[in-house]
Amino acid sequence: MPTSEDYEGQVPAWCPGCGNFQILSTIKQALVELDIEPWEVLVVSGIGQAGKLPHYIKCHTFNGLHGRTLPVATAAKLANNSLHVIAVAGDGDCYAEGGNHFLHAIRRNPNISLFVHNNQIYGLTKGQASPTTAKGTHTPAQPFGYLAHPFNPLSLAISQDCSFVARGFAGDQEHLKELMKAAITHRGFSLIDILQPCVTFNKVNTFKWYRERVYKLEDDHDPYNQIKAFEKALEWGDRIPNGIFYKSDKETLEEMMPTIHETPLVRKKFSLEDIKHEIEKFY
Repeated sequence: MPTSEDYEGQVPAWCPGCGNFQILSTIKQALVELDIEPWEVLVVSGIGQAGKLPHYIKCHTFNGLHGRTLPVATAAKLANNSLHVIAVAGDGDCYAEGGNHFLHAIRRNPNISLFVHNNQIYGLTKGQASPTTAKGTHTPAQPFGYLAHPFNPLSLAISQDCSFVARGFAGDQEHLKELMKAAITHRGFSLIDILQPCVTFNKVNTFKWYRERVYKLEDDHDPYNQIKAFEKALEWGDRIPNGIFYKSDKETLEEMMPTIHETPLVRKKFSLEDIKHEIEKFY
């Protein structure tokens, strides 16, 4: 059985007190408790403070371009659908630059888990507003206040019938761990939007601010009720619900591709002789 030490990567270079530390350690704990070995896992990221996470965990990793986390994760899953593929991204990386990929990953439903570090700010590029920043927030780049309404990733995902939609809080690692385990074992595209305080650039949405507001969804919440889940996703302010908002059982992208039903693509035998006649057409 693996241990957390088996997943130990480089020493993190995040700011002391950053919520990313809790997310990193919680991912490791979730994988260990699921008895998943490091060689069975691929962690994919883009650019940003969240995008550094693959440097700090020992398993298969891919650190790519800003906003392009999900295309790489999807391609990797199709190439080797025996891997547990986890995509990590920041709120700017995923919901701004990567917004179009986010939308279409939901539609395609690949069997991957997306963990979004949502600190409501661009941390790597020194604190300008991100898509989830509250309207009116003052930042170094918006000294008169941010003018746009914040993006709600949960309501969008639920409206598009995303197969697993959840929200967690970096300050409650035990609850977040259970959400991650549920997402990793879920069959289909899984989103966890993680409230992750940025102690350097976001002085509003702090650990204290969240602890005064977050609460767990009630036991009688039905995650298969799309309308009720959508209503809960709109709740934000004095009370912020956390937990599994919505689930939908449907075919995954890999299940709809018969060529990889029995054998992962990377393990299939091939010969250049089989396509030699096609290659010769380009001569």
